[in-house]
Amino acid sequence: MSNKPYSRWKKVSLMAAGAGLGVAISLSFNATANKEVVSNPLPIDELRAFSTVFGVIKQSYVEPVDDKKLINEAIKGMVSGLDPHSTYLDEEAFKELKVNTQGEFGGLGIEVNMEDGLVRVVSPIEDSPAFRAGIKAGDFIVKIGDVQVQGMSLNEAVSKMRGKVGEPVTLTLLRKGEGKPIVVTLKRAIIKVQSVKYKLAEPGYGYIRVTQFQEHTSEKLGEAIEALYKENKAPLKGIVLDLRNDPGGLLDGAVGVSAAFLPKDALVVYTEGRVADSKVKLTASPQFYQRDSKKDFFKNLPPEVKTVPLVVLVNSGSASASEIVAGALQDHKRALVVGTQTFGKGSVQTILPIDEKSALKLTTARYFTPAGRSIQAKGITPDIIVEDATLSGKEESPFRMREADLGKHLDNPTDKNAGKVTATPAPVKVDTKKPTKTNASEAEADENPRELVSKSDYQLQQALSVLKVQQLMLNKEKPKLK
Repeated sequence: MSNKPYSRWKKVSLMAAGAGLGVAISLSFNATANKEVVSNPLPIDELRAFSTVFGVIKQSYVEPVDDKKLINEAIKGMVSGLDPHSTYLDEEAFKELKVNTQGEFGGLGIEVNMEDGLVRVVSPIEDSPAFRAGIKAGDFIVKIGDVQVQGMSLNEAVSKMRGKVGEPVTLTLLRKGEGKPIVVTLKRAIIKVQSVKYKLAEPGYGYIRVTQFQEHTSEKLGEAIEALYKENKAPLKGIVLDLRNDPGGLLDGAVGVSAAFLPKDALVVYTEGRVADSKVKLTASPQFYQRDSKKDFFKNLPPEVKTVPLVVLVNSGSASASEIVAGALQDHKRALVVGTQTFGKGSVQTILPIDEKSALKLTTARYFTPAGRSIQAKGITPDIIVEDATLSGKEESPFRMREADLGKHLDNPTDKNAGKVTATPAPVKVDTKKPTKTNASEAEADENPRELVSKSDYQLQQALSVLKVQQLMLNKEKPKLK
């Protein structure tokens, strides 16, 4: 297991594939050629069959086909057949990958992947046109404008949804429980993803939401914690870290968010694969989360942040980087994880350049929590299960798609039953029945669902209750003065 100094870590380029390419987190190494691959002889018979098929298509297909198109499609098919997250990135897709890590791009604001030939919404990005139009996780996009999605590649579908800012685009959606398609017309906008949001949920209790793990997430988290302590004018009694529907992102962002709450040099995550460079151990050390900056984002944080009661909120939309954070804080017994089983994305994709304009996004390793757990096809099991529901008792996500539901997903090396049976529930489960409203103020219309801290957010309210119980226990443990 490699854990070399920062000089080696700087050689590791971190890129996020984003949910648009399969709810993935990517770790891109400056990898050298694998000697095992180089030394193996080429499969002559199979290559001969490929050459024959290529020739037949060139000669007999109903229309002329460009050689480059045939080769590119063959490469895409070869790579996509491996697992749901490996893919060939042509020039357009490679640019798309880079754009998604910068936190600003044009479009509708939807995280998507491909399923059964249709584009499935993983989650709408907060404060985006899609979010405001009521598009939900689990919706299937069947038409973009007048064009059927079936038969398109994911990149083609994403390209059709993007365009000039202000121009409209109409989507036709299928939603579980709805008897007919839903048609919505959205105006394209510049999507600025604010990766960290925060607010005092109530005096003494901070709420921090991480929507995606981007280049500046660690820095923004440090600023959020400082602001919460300053606003509260006293040490916080507890913090809720909300990772629900966070599809992942940059690995150094996950390490940084974990490091804010863990002791220095505590193990956050490690990866294992066939290639030497895919075996990496990442700890809560500035060299692994602050990139080129010489400033430690967490150097001036109140020391209490390392011990303040902490709850991590997760659900089936929490994937990859979110699962790394939840798993690390859970293994170190630094936080209680509350919510529902996470997505189960426990593999690492490496960006391997083919030339200046194209690359492979190839699964090269699995990642493991500090205690050696693989999350692949299983996810993080919460310490306290609280279903996705509002106080009205309605579930917010009609679909609960996870990694184990994807075709050709990798197996879990530490749990052979992962994905085959329902995960064993945590020992505590909270009822989500609708409480009785006792007065007129409680019976008022539902709150704005875009409000950062909402009293109708049942999971969040339960998380705050857990923090208050922890605070009571801490107070009981303190020695009484005589």
